[in-house]
Amino acid sequence: MPKERGFSNTAQVSRFVVILICFCSPLAAQTPPLAVVDEALPPLDAGVEFHMLLHATGGVPPYVWSIASGDLPEGITLTPEGLLAGRPTNPGSFALTLKVEDSGHPAHSINKEFQVVVATSLLLEWLEFPKVHDNRVDGSVQVSNGSKDTFDLTVIIVAVADNGRATAIGYEHFPLKAGATNVHIAFGNTLPHGAYMIHADAIAEIPIRKAILRQRLQTPLPLQVTQGP
Repeated sequence: MPKERGFSNTAQVSRFVVILICFCSPLAAQTPPLAVVDEALPPLDAGVEFHMLLHATGGVPPYVWSIASGDLPEGITLTPEGLLAGRPTNPGSFALTLKVEDSGHPAHSINKEFQVVVATSLLLEWLEFPKVHDNRVDGSVQVSNGSKDTFDLTVIIVAVADNGRATAIGYEHFPLKAGATNVHIAFGNTLPHGAYMIHADAIAEIPIRKAILRQRLQTPLPLQVTQGP
């Protein structure tokens, strides 16, 4: 009589059972659920370049990112690959919800809320508004550094006459340390008879970030110098 086909030994039986479980068990083919890696966005500085790659796990890669609600700070963009990059222009706090979708069939998606804070990195303010005293214009400004980097700061104040001629009435160049606030800079000079718009410009270079920040102040109306020097 022919021998019945079967398993020759216990080891063969065990291997068959393992293979059968791998093909039949739903747990073996289960995909981990789609999730966003929990990482907060760092504080941003207005005028300073920024980039950060968002990450997701589970689901079926590749992933596609988009904005579900809210608005990114002006100057920042989001690519479908999850790259946040740009140079924010205005300080403030922003709330937005981002969406990530996987490549499954059907696709799965989840939303993630983010809080974005854009700090005022360079601040230039009038401390003493420019005033005319006889044939002089005098005043002062103050500068603050809200970032975590030291600025190589230049402040220039000029009086611009009606004919476009500019006269420097103030100049400072110094390192402005991170976190420094309300640093006082006085200015003043004698000017010929005429009407002058006063411009104050602050230029901060951040070598470590290869960034340059600018702030400007301007008098709303010309100042009249009625006496000659």
